[in-house]
Amino acid sequence: MKKTGLALGGGAILGVAHVGVLRAITELNIPVSMVSGTSIGAFIAALFAFGKSWQEIRDIAFELDWLDVSGLVLSQYGLLSNKKFGQVVTEVLGHKNIEDASIPLSMIATDIGTGKKVVFTEGDVASAVMASSCIPGIFRPVDYAGALLVDGMLMENVPVSPLVESGAESVICVDLLARHAFTRPNNIIGVLLNAFYSSITNATAIQIESADLSIFPDLSAFNLIDFDQVPDLLDAGYRAALPALKLWVEGKH
Repeated sequence: MKKTGLALGGGAILGVAHVGVLRAITELNIPVSMVSGTSIGAFIAALFAFGKSWQEIRDIAFELDWLDVSGLVLSQYGLLSNKKFGQVVTEVLGHKNIEDASIPLSMIATDIGTGKKVVFTEGDVASAVMASSCIPGIFRPVDYAGALLVDGMLMENVPVSPLVESGAESVICVDLLARHAFTRPNNIIGVLLNAFYSSITNATAIQIESADLSIFPDLSAFNLIDFDQVPDLLDAGYRAALPALKLWVEGKH
């Protein structure tokens, strides 16, 4: 059996589409040997790697007070704190290390002091999720072992490379931004999100060239911060993933 890796990309609230992808993977009984995630993709990947079903992750996504994830804490480094993400991970999984996951897990962050990529494959899972999803300028950087860490999207928004380096023989990746339509922002959060995500889409296209299957959900009808979209985002991910994965599975036999 070929070792299949799954890479889940960033995209703020659009990340709920990943849950629909997990539903399709589950229904088609595709075995995932390892999983990686960046930003919101790291949050979903961590839950999946620790054995949570797509239904459980869906319930967490539906119940999560997404606005509360960003409790307003002004500091010299950012507008908000994303501690809530770490708290949710700890509430759901307990205090766990990444290396305890039932599926090997890697998450990407950026060391904003050195401009270098940080790949988490061990250590506290909640801290890694917080660092990976720490959008610069919006969230305060996460102080981790003396380094200031922010969102991995600056380095690799759809983290294919950790899977390849870990020996994945085939890679499925989910790019939430490839078919995203940017809309006029109406607050500073929207301005920053649009700025970051518009700047990385070209780099992402190059980074995922080595993937065997790239899933691009059509998320053009959704914006990056509207929390009423959660159920529809899940459906959009599922509708994009199911036919693509079916074809991929048939092509392998």
